[in-house]
Amino acid sequence: MKLTGTNTAALFVLYAVAITANATIISGDVTSGNGTFIKLGIPFTESDPDNTVGNDTFQNPNLYGFDEGQNIVISVDLDVDNIADGFGGGIGAGILPSGTVVASHYVFFDPAGSSSQEGFVTFDSDVLAIVSSTGNLAASDFLINTGVNYLNPSARGLEAGDVVSIAGLQRVNVDWTASTPGDFIRVLTKFSPSADVPEPSVFALVSVGLACFGFARKRRPDIR
Repeated sequence: MKLTGTNTAALFVLYAVAITANATIISGDVTSGNGTFIKLGIPFTESDPDNTVGNDTFQNPNLYGFDEGQNIVISVDLDVDNIADGFGGGIGAGILPSGTVVASHYVFFDPAGSSSQEGFVTFDSDVLAIVSSTGNLAASDFLINTGVNYLNPSARGLEAGDVVSIAGLQRVNVDWTASTPGDFIRVLTKFSPSADVPEPSVFALVSVGLACFGFARKRRPDIR
């Protein structure tokens, strides 16, 4: 079958409808505790006030995560609290060198009162590092790139007994006890293959434009 411009556009529409743009945070679970994992879209209304994090704005037993800046080339060496060892397991603190491309994700636990939780979060690309100390979180805030209101930044940082770790290639485990204002970490992954995938509706609009263009070309008289 010969593909005309219109047929090609029609096939492109069908292909676009079949595409599902994956999230950069893929999934998660609470393995010990009463909550569940929730991937937040931005802006979010689950907090009080809306779209805020960092000062008792959730107050429930859930494990949350949302995506921050995607596929950013860091321009300075970045101190991190857990760095991947060949992307197969954490080996403690380290430095991500300038020029590394990272996708950033925020993961947190903000219970009502003091509460413990174990769980995990998985990503669509290999984990490079975890940032969990107050100073390193502040130094990496240039990766935020969201409209979220981050409250109490100076109160971030894990306490003694809290454990976060890189487990396998694309998973982070958490085992922590939080109260006010909660526990917060930033997970840095390699280039996210899903972050730049347009939504199917975008593809469809482009396809409609291509179809119209093909139709217009077909109807245009020859100019000699």
